[in-house]
Amino acid sequence: MTTRTRDGSAGDVDYGAIGSGYSSYRRPDERIARFIAEALGDARRVLNVGAGAGSYENAARAVTAVEPSESMRAQRPTQLARAIDAVAEDLPFTDGEFDAAMTLFSVHQWSDFRAGLREMRRVTRGPLVILTCDPALVRGFWLYRYAPEVLETEARRYPPVEELTAALGGTGTVQTVPIPLDCTDGFNEAYYGRPEMLLDPAARQACSAWSFVDDRVRERFDRTLRHDLESGVWDEEFGHLRVRPTCEGSLVIVRATRVSGA
Repeated sequence: MTTRTRDGSAGDVDYGAIGSGYSSYRRPDERIARFIAEALGDARRVLNVGAGAGSYENAARAVTAVEPSESMRAQRPTQLARAIDAVAEDLPFTDGEFDAAMTLFSVHQWSDFRAGLREMRRVTRGPLVILTCDPALVRGFWLYRYAPEVLETEARRYPPVEELTAALGGTGTVQTVPIPLDCTDGFNEAYYGRPEMLLDPAARQACSAWSFVDDRVRERFDRTLRHDLESGVWDEEFGHLRVRPTCEGSLVIVRATRVSGA
């Protein structure tokens, strides 16, 4: 059974508590959107599970959105369809109702990702598209130097890519998605060349992993990163990232199609 908060959030994060500024910092990036659109192909009716504030829904044609958090549903732009209050593990749709389905930066928050993916497969005739992070790669980000607890949290929460592909069944591909230097979608790695942004508490709050660490970790991170930026230590080691147009980090798209006859 999926546990839900007063806000309706399901899984391991209460977006009623941390999601108020999400849409200001987690704005869809058009370059990432192109990868999502390519993965969806020519699908017309698309299901978006864990839709949040609706990022990347313009990458599809006709979208039905599912989002359990009342706070996140309230942040959806008026031009997007109203999101349905439901959880991934129990989708209120008939078998094969959609041409494709996607879940973007969401699968790691579900209480049972295997059950959620089974439900997505049940209601979808065509491809399933997951935008996620490869937990085997998240510790390679410079943030690990300053707040290892945050990236250990991410590595623990994100399902291993091989477990996702196994749960999806069918044929599957894994594609690395390059992160642009000026990425508008403010997940942690989006700031690979703009470390000052992560000194903004609101920017950190838009990355759910920060909600799993205490004030001691946040204060230490702020103090040590500020020191290294002011002294030039950060730039001595990582300054080349400030001019790198893209970074291939942990961001991936996992795509699976239905086995013929299944």
